[in-house]
Amino acid sequence: MAKKVHDDQRYLIALLNNEVALVNEIYKKCAGKVKSFVLFNNGSADDAADIFQEALVDIYNQAKYKGLQLTCPFEPFLLLVCKRKWLNELKKRAISPVTKNEDDLLHIGEDTFEQAEALALQKEQANLFLRAFEQLGERCKEIIRWSMKGEAQEKVAETLGVTYGYLRKKKSECMASLVKLIDRKND
Repeated sequence: MAKKVHDDQRYLIALLNNEVALVNEIYKKCAGKVKSFVLFNNGSADDAADIFQEALVDIYNQAKYKGLQLTCPFEPFLLLVCKRKWLNELKKRAISPVTKNEDDLLHIGEDTFEQAEALALQKEQANLFLRAFEQLGERCKEIIRWSMKGEAQEKVAETLGVTYGYLRKKKSECMASLVKLIDRKND
């Protein structure tokens, strides 16, 4: 069964028709994220601008000449294309070993859409977690933050000035509260 075309198809149509307002929206939503990714991975601001522009041109060409139909949100799709292009560029420059052997990392197929959908879902779940986390009491937030750092529970207990037994019990209660808050938001 064919997947439904996503509402964000409007961004592809905007690129094809050079609709300035929507194209500017793409830049506002995504350019900073691409820049951060490229800077974090051995690139410059100019590299980021080039990658972003090339990705938009590639997507435009896919839409114009190959009838590209989005079945996922546009933003994670564009970010994934930019990420693949930058990793390919790093491979060419031999700065960073890249495990992909394909020469053309811009192969847009169902896996690309699935990865973009997965990224969108991860972002949604992370936002849900953060909203629920913010509703917890300060002590619970502190215990969960310390526990997520990956340090030994004995050291966390010592740092927080509580017994190991208390920390384990309180952490368990806090995590249960967090799970309940998340479950409530999922309904």
